[in-house]
Amino acid sequence: MSANTPRKKPAKKTIRTIPQERTSMPVQTPAARVKNFAEVATGYSLDNALIESERCLMCPQPACVPACPVHIDIPGFIQKIIDKQYRAAYDVLSDANLLAAICGRVCPQEDQCEGVCPVGASLEPVAIGRLERWVGDQAIENGWTNVPYIEPNGYRVGIVGSGPAGIACAADMAKAGCDVTVYEAFHKPGGVLRYGIPEFRLPDSVIAAEIDKLSGLGVKIECNTLVGRLFTIEQMIDELGFDAVFIGTGAGTPRFMNIEGEYLNGVLSANELLTRCNLMQAGDFPNHDTPLGLGKQVAIIGSGNTAMDAMRVSLRMGAEKVYCIYRRTIAESPARFEEIEHAEEEGVEFHWLSNPLEILDDGNGNVRGMRCIRMQLGEPDASGRRRPVPVEGSDFEFAADTIVYAIGTSANPIIGQTSSIRLNQWGFIETDDDLATSLAGVYAGGDIVTGGATVILAMGAGRKAAQAMKTYLGIRDSSAVYMDQRASLEDTLFGIARQERNFTRVRAE
Repeated sequence: MSANTPRKKPAKKTIRTIPQERTSMPVQTPAARVKNFAEVATGYSLDNALIESERCLMCPQPACVPACPVHIDIPGFIQKIIDKQYRAAYDVLSDANLLAAICGRVCPQEDQCEGVCPVGASLEPVAIGRLERWVGDQAIENGWTNVPYIEPNGYRVGIVGSGPAGIACAADMAKAGCDVTVYEAFHKPGGVLRYGIPEFRLPDSVIAAEIDKLSGLGVKIECNTLVGRLFTIEQMIDELGFDAVFIGTGAGTPRFMNIEGEYLNGVLSANELLTRCNLMQAGDFPNHDTPLGLGKQVAIIGSGNTAMDAMRVSLRMGAEKVYCIYRRTIAESPARFEEIEHAEEEGVEFHWLSNPLEILDDGNGNVRGMRCIRMQLGEPDASGRRRPVPVEGSDFEFAADTIVYAIGTSANPIIGQTSSIRLNQWGFIETDDDLATSLAGVYAGGDIVTGGATVILAMGAGRKAAQAMKTYLGIRDSSAVYMDQRASLEDTLFGIARQERNFTRVRAE
């Protein structure tokens, strides 16, 4: 073919011409993985990634992009995989998402981008999350980073919390030229990524590699710094000199049921269990000085992803029997189906339609079991799920020496207790549509605003807040044109709106 011969346009893909089977993810066997904390899903090979990427129809108006909270150009990065331009695929991904290797592992793609994939109407949807993880892992393995040219603008931005929302906001504000400092209460950054998700789902090495990219953008992270105790939000603005602040502290206060026996030894929250194991390495006691005291028969109340993590950690920590107690059925469970499936394979015993009534005392202040009641499903409640109704006379007891609550979290109270920021009736920070709080220059997003949600939704909130903060500071943003907020031509200086507080160079003759 000569240089002047036009390249043949590739044939349009259809459901019939793409690979019909979704490419499976290699995993450790249940018998092997229940004895270690190594990652369960071992990731795609190059061949897997190339085959699965061919299943994308390259829709001219892709529904997956607006379904992604951070609006990744999904067909764009998949096309780069098809073209074998793997670094370019990462460039497309990282333009919207700094944490590709993390989100590819823990985001509920089935309810977001994959949930609207048109391939899923006839076949299984394209495995977007698995492809995202593969590209993110390639970036870590090969040391790929995307550090744009950054022109410092003189503004200082403080970020409270180094979880997904804080990381996303910090990255966008740093790219805009701000001097960004992140404050983290724990001794390692990452927030819920670090303390709430076990290594068999999200390895520490992946978290560290992704967070290191913030340093490449010039972001400073101060650990062991509890905002609200060392200094307040108001002091960050008035005394520490920050021009804007973002609060992404999460919703880390566990909920309980207020039933008899919750005071007994052997009752704890999933947050405590996971933090001790994930962040404080209780699994290596006494080499690390964090005891756990987990029993041999463990009952976890709840059926979300956190509950699944607590169950599977308990098995790996030596529990002989692990039970899931949930008042609805598997159909109403908020956990990802893949997590439920893995838990079942590893030996967790599920008690659906069961609700705790009392935690039983052994006479010495320790847990000896639990009394529950059978439930049946009635009419839908406010969540859209069918309301569980007790079945009269169906009480039953079973033996357990550890009870773990995983029924959700409430707002972290420290910020609300130490500042004048407005809270809603549930204690979460109240914001407007742009995530601005009642304090000028202070924004908030993620679980501390919405309650417990997903990693990617928190990241989306962090990016949304960053956009609003840039507008507040008057930083020109090439990715957003806000004409309705620009000044009239009469209120400009050398063609630049005064409210943008920008500058232009002029030559004086």
